[in-house]
Amino acid sequence: MFVENLRQLLLSPPLGRKNVLALDPGFRTGCKVVCLDRQGKLLHNETVYPHFSEKGASGSRPENKRALRTVRIEAIAIGNGTAGRETWEFIRGLGLPAEITVVMVNESGASIYSASAVAREEFPEQDVTVRGSVSIGRRLMDPLAELVKIDPKSIGVGNTSMM
Repeated sequence: MFVENLRQLLLSPPLGRKNVLALDPGFRTGCKVVCLDRQGKLLHNETVYPHFSEKGASGSRPENKRALRTVRIEAIAIGNGTAGRETWEFIRGLGLPAEITVVMVNESGASIYSASAVAREEFPEQDVTVRGSVSIGRRLMDPLAELVKIDPKSIGVGNTSMM
């Protein structure tokens, strides 16, 4: 079961080269937002608090729309962890253009990657939360290229005790 689930995950079709806004949702700590260019390079990052209060939600809207225009975002990746559904609703409530694709992305193992030596080498100036958001965005762009950086046992696709 694990092998088949892993195979399906690794063979997920890539979105391709698109400018992506990726969000690692959170309630108390806010949503970590990154903008990636078509090659997956980090262009911008910030933390917004759309779930903290109505003031936080209304204050987050202009920043997100400004990032969407500045970087010409073509797709949005939202991690499926804590506050994922609420973040999905928040993003849908922004009134985005129909051509921007919004996708819920499996974030299993993103925290493992973000604390790894590979991630520290790739983004030495960024903290683990930014690295995790980058991983979520890149998983949408090219799942195989991003998931091979993580130990298969940490990806969260089934029972690994039989490996």
